[in-house]
Amino acid sequence: VQLQASGGGLVQAGGSVRLACAASGSTLDYYTIGWFRQAPGKEREGVACISTNGDSTWYLDPVKGRFTISRDNAKGTLYLQMNHLRPEDTAVYYCAADAHVPCAVVDATGIVPFVDRPLEVWGQGTLVTVSS
Repeated sequence: VQLQASGGGLVQAGGSVRLACAASGSTLDYYTIGWFRQAPGKEREGVACISTNGDSTWYLDPVKGRFTISRDNAKGTLYLQMNHLRPEDTAVYYCAADAHVPCAVVDATGIVPFVDRPLEVWGQGTLVTVSS
């Protein structure tokens, strides 16, 4: 499967953006999928992920209540609705997928494997710039 992210741009603080990640070459049905971001001078971090059937999601604490991840398996597309954007949300956003890594806490560490392990498939990034 190949992933193509889109939807980035320049937005004012408090505004909204919806990112999309379209799959090609294979169905997304069997993949856990999610979003990562990398801000200038910082390491890449997991932002959100969603399970194959959408019944399990995870969010990075600073985006909880502001971002919503969703997927449309029929369309082979992942979305990230980003509301109440802040300048610190400025980053290149990447979508990623893996057929073998869950989007859920699986042990006492509280770590979600999807944001903590190498993943099979990565899309190219899309830049989101939030101006103050």
